[in-house]
Amino acid sequence: MNAKQYNIGFIGLGLMGKGFTERLVKMGYSVIGYDLDFKNVKEASVYGVRAGNSPEDVASQSDIVMLCVTSTDAVEEVIFGPKGISQSTNSGSLLIDFSTTIVASTKKMAKRLKDETNMGWIDAPVSGGPDACRDGSLAIMAGGSKDDIESVRPLLEQLSTTFTVFGDVGAGQVAKMVNQVLVLNNYVILAEALALAEAGGIDTSKIPEALAAGHAGSNLLRDIFPRMIARDFEPKGYARQILKDLDMIHDLAKEFKIPTPMSAQAAALFRILNSKGYDNLDGIAILKLLDQNDKV
Repeated sequence: MNAKQYNIGFIGLGLMGKGFTERLVKMGYSVIGYDLDFKNVKEASVYGVRAGNSPEDVASQSDIVMLCVTSTDAVEEVIFGPKGISQSTNSGSLLIDFSTTIVASTKKMAKRLKDETNMGWIDAPVSGGPDACRDGSLAIMAGGSKDDIESVRPLLEQLSTTFTVFGDVGAGQVAKMVNQVLVLNNYVILAEALALAEAGGIDTSKIPEALAAGHAGSNLLRDIFPRMIARDFEPKGYARQILKDLDMIHDLAKEFKIPTPMSAQAAALFRILNSKGYDNLDGIAILKLLDQNDKV
């Protein structure tokens, strides 16, 4: 089947799902979507996403079903719960999960889905945020069978700047945990650096450009540091999700018997941030714990 002929189902139309579906519609794909919050479905219909009644309904009308939901439990419910994807009679289609999920659970669910429906599974967690979803500049980390991967490689490459296959099902989630170690610890580091710079009275707006050519230069310094300076905590991702991912890093590291002391410290700080009621802010709101002028 030519990629342009795919009927795509998309479940989870939150911040990331909206970005994904906007791009898919703009690229000419027929997209049917579902979300527990009908407001999200209604907003997606404005730019051309047809409304599905349930995950089962979406799957029954799709060649490829994509997911981007908030947790491993949510993935399981969408697939195996009442009116879930596994109830669809559209056997042999393919599932692509962009969510960040527990590695062992991903492998278990993929096997169960294959056994019950003959549906293939690609775990394809991403890095880049909603804006990168919209413009196709994501980094996608994938795991799945070679046949499944190759059947949709052109499509996934249209959604990303970097599409990397790490192995069989579950390998993408391991790579995402590596990504999260690097990214989420850096949220705390950037906040610490900004607090120090502000206390020292220097022009903080000059820091990203001044340090870009040195070892401190990074995408996060360029993109996130100015938002921290502006106290722009409008969510592009939620602090509660960051804590969930840091807890997943802990659990995976424990399974692998690998120490992760920096991530443990970051998790402790995000646990405090969440406990103070800032769980719906962007993760860069971690600055609140270090900001001398912010009464958290």
